[in-house]
Amino acid sequence: MDERNKRALLTGAFGTVAVFAVLFFAVGARDVLAALRSATPLLVVATFVLALCWLAAWSLMLRSVLGAFGVEVPVGKVFFVYAGAVFANNVTPFGQAGGEPVAALLISNVSDARYETGLAGIASVDVLNVVPSISLILVGIGYYATTATVGERLETAVGSAIALIAAIVLGMALVWRSRDAVVDRLPAIIAHRIERFGFAGFDSETLETDLTDRMERFFENIERVATDRYRLATVVSLSLIGWLFQVAALAAAFTAIGYSVPLSVLLFVIPLANLAGAAPLPGGLGGIEAAFVTLLVPTTGVAASAITAAVLLFRGAIYWMPVLIGGVSVSTFGVRAIE
Repeated sequence: MDERNKRALLTGAFGTVAVFAVLFFAVGARDVLAALRSATPLLVVATFVLALCWLAAWSLMLRSVLGAFGVEVPVGKVFFVYAGAVFANNVTPFGQAGGEPVAALLISNVSDARYETGLAGIASVDVLNVVPSISLILVGIGYYATTATVGERLETAVGSAIALIAAIVLGMALVWRSRDAVVDRLPAIIAHRIERFGFAGFDSETLETDLTDRMERFFENIERVATDRYRLATVVSLSLIGWLFQVAALAAAFTAIGYSVPLSVLLFVIPLANLAGAAPLPGGLGGIEAAFVTLLVPTTGVAASAITAAVLLFRGAIYWMPVLIGGVSVSTFGVRAIE
């Protein structure tokens, strides 16, 4: 691991510890531990089982997308491949930047797919997961607004989230519309920049040609998914199912500690809180938990310590379990998650 990655990981780890320290100080660490000790074991197990169902649904998304590229990966194997991608997301700051390249390597190792094909596959899954999340936010907020007053903070959070998502979608749309220009110009820019470092034996023309070829195949693969309406509908449906399994898992976590919360609240809180994963923390660890507590306290009326306990159970299933499964997968398939 180079010095830059070490610094990023250490900074992220320090940030995570700091966020958790503030969170536990604010809500009361003893009360959180008391709530965790009172949790019903069977419902805790149910939380983890539902999280496995979420992981399975999104791994099937990846399998369906790869099928559009002519890449067949067995159901059992693609589950561990996707778990490996989630593992990489969860251990690197700004998670997706770490997860997608590792997933592409995993796909290449377990199939005959090229690296850029695997990258197009996992990138498609990540992008398509945005569609149901927006729908859940709008449906959840819409129903919640009919039963309670939407506070100013929640309005700000929802407005900011929608603006952020819209900006991301607009950026991707602009890149897609100008993909021919990207393929024509970007490889030359990259090759020229690398050439300036003066590496021995470096051939900028060969690199430019290789990058152009890879980018062309990448965009061709993305287009295959976008134009296959039946497969696209299947993938989006699997994404929605995965989100709903997350909702069920968080509901089970609350029930485990003796509380019931409106499902409409969980519908919009889960995708909103996950936006905190963009923070420079390992997989958003700490930031996402804090976002959950911040959103759930004013919308549920449940004590902050109980909410924190439920969120920790939920994140144990959604974050830590995939880390364990995915870490083993990455090691087994011979890919190093962080270089």
